Amino acid sequence: MSVLKIGTRPSRLAVAQSTTVADRLVAAGHPCELVTISTSGDRSSAPIPQIGVGVFVSQLRDALYAGEIDVAVHSYKDLPSAQPEGLTIAAIPEREDVRDALVTGGRVLGELGRGARVGTGSPRRTVQLHALGQGLEVLPIRGNVDTRIGKVRSGELDAVVVAAAGLRRLGRVDEADELIDPLQMLPAPAQGALAIECRSADTDLVSVLAAVLDDSGVRFAVTAERAVLAGLEAECTTPVGALAEVVSDLDDDGRAVDRLSLRGALGIGDIAGGDVVRASATGDMDDAEKIGAAVALELLDLGAEDLPPAGPGGPANR
Repeated sequence: MSVLKIGTRPSRLAVAQSTTVADRLVAAGHPCELVTISTSGDRSSAPIPQIGVGVFVSQLRDALYAGEIDVAVHSYKDLPSAQPEGLTIAAIPEREDVRDALVTGGRVLGELGRGARVGTGSPRRTVQLHALGQGLEVLPIRGNVDTRIGKVRSGELDAVVVAAAGLRRLGRVDEADELIDPLQMLPAPAQGALAIECRSADTDLVSVLAAVLDDSGVRFAVTAERAVLAGLEAECTTPVGALAEVVSDLDDDGRAVDRLSLRGALGIGDIAGGDVVRASATGDMDDAEKIGAAVALELLDLGAEDLPPAGPGGPANR
């Protein structure tokens, strides 16, 4: 059996994510090796909203097209909305913690006083932090987990907000002082989810990846969340949060059924002083895209006139 070449970004987090995928494939009888590929996002220190859509993705996809790798492992929230021709998301594995994590060195979010310096590179987090009304000073940052947390340890910042999923995959979730309830800070669409991509023409591989790795419940949830992004035409600096969950419900005959419950949030007005509008919808699992589109439409109705200006590009919801 030929060895599957799995493309991964070189960061510790990306390698940890890709290793988890490789381990599951190997356990199912499919030999794998990791191939590290540096992306333009890894090489740039510019703020994420300024460096373009797909900066953590394009080189991995180029390697797929060229046949240099068989599989690419992406953080799903990094992917542009449009799926490129010739490639497919063959699997979306079980999702990691969707929440944002606060690192302060001893305090929770409600204990941060007015003027506390909080670092994040995300417009979504920025607008939701300001909307809490605590008078926080939110500052832009970039870098890996060590760099970000190091700014708290050194006293340069009072706190940073990072994805809980990343901390868990690195075995460092105990460094978080609080895992923020989504009622306070709605996560990015597809946060905590991985996208396992390959060439559409490799039909046998598509089947293998789906059989070994795909989680149908996560796929439905992520589809709904990403449909909010698509409905808002948001891939730049629009601060969007979305979270879909599978919930138990009763049908008209009183039988238990699984349904999809989706919440969305959209920052409006100035990112440092605006507001957040929210919408929600529930529907059948097979209607994930329709549910997401409905939430996007309601968010637009609530805040379209006050949307912040679009920036030059880049994933907005990290």
